Amino acid sequence: MGTARTLAQVYRRFGEVDAATTSPLYERVAVALSESDAALRAIETVPARKRHPTMILAALHDLALEGRAPALADAYAAGDGEAAAGTAIETLLRMTDAVVAIVANRRMRTDETGRCAVLYPVIAEVARRVGASAVGLIDVGCSAGLNLSVDRVGITYSNGQTLGDPSSPVQMKSSIVGSRPVPTWAMPEVVARIGIDADPVDVTDAAGARWLRACLPPDQREAVARLDAELALAATAPPLLLRGGAVDMLPEAIARVHPDALPVVITTWALSKLPAESRLRFLHGLEEAAAGRVVAWVSAEGVGVAPTVPTLGDRRASGHSIMGLAVFGRPVADVEVVGRCWSRGRMLAWLANS
Repeated sequence: MGTARTLAQVYRRFGEVDAATTSPLYERVAVALSESDAALRAIETVPARKRHPTMILAALHDLALEGRAPALADAYAAGDGEAAAGTAIETLLRMTDAVVAIVANRRMRTDETGRCAVLYPVIAEVARRVGASAVGLIDVGCSAGLNLSVDRVGITYSNGQTLGDPSSPVQMKSSIVGSRPVPTWAMPEVVARIGIDADPVDVTDAAGARWLRACLPPDQREAVARLDAELALAATAPPLLLRGGAVDMLPEAIARVHPDALPVVITTWALSKLPAESRLRFLHGLEEAAAGRVVAWVSAEGVGVAPTVPTLGDRRASGHSIMGLAVFGRPVADVEVVGRCWSRGRMLAWLANS
């Protein structure tokens, strides 16, 4: 994104293509930014890797949520694209240093517990197979650890099946692909909720929670309301957050799970962020941790991303992900595919015999 001209093209394309179907508000704001030479010059003061529209828009949204840009907050609340466009440019020019400071210390977050619709049946299934009456959940690349509330949400599938807590403030839906239903085993007791992340977000920290909200476009009302409910639920039982890399922190995380409980390591589109060598080290770490106890690994990763998880002959970058289930600590490691999923859990096809 070196020159202002290139930035203008990036921002216009983001508005007209990426935001056009998801956020009319951001569509208008991004196009307006692309047409303002002053705004583009301000964006160029941000480190190159942080100039993407999603980061700048999130930083502006954060200022609005914090109360430091009240006019922008009012425009967003009203859903007024024209007012938001002009006010966003004014805010960026007036508070360039604040925007630079925010993006320098933050990274984009896409905390979606919609993936719980995938995780719940797989975790319950592996616990049943192992005979575990309690599990300790370890979410790798956890961000704020919202996945760790998987046992406390309610899930309704398109075929009428339900899992979880029907009275939970967090309810989600997922479409079943194919004729095979998901297993309806109950989730065992969760005795540990542990997240591993290089830069975890504490849901009890006001600034951290605000940044998660800021990463959502303000006109995605349903998504914002769902995130608020998820944050409130997670805050009632905050996870233990371990700062560091997956490979390095995995032994400590597993050691923190009571010996009578089954450690269930979770990766949801986290391994793709690691080089191939690190993925193999992660797998070896699981195997080493299972030298003295049984350890399960539940994964939802792109085709061919998770080491040893079969691909079923599917092509890489095929538009769907593979749901893997692995059990280590037995004479022979048991690794299999239990399903496919799309759109981060919004659609899934269960394949395993349960």
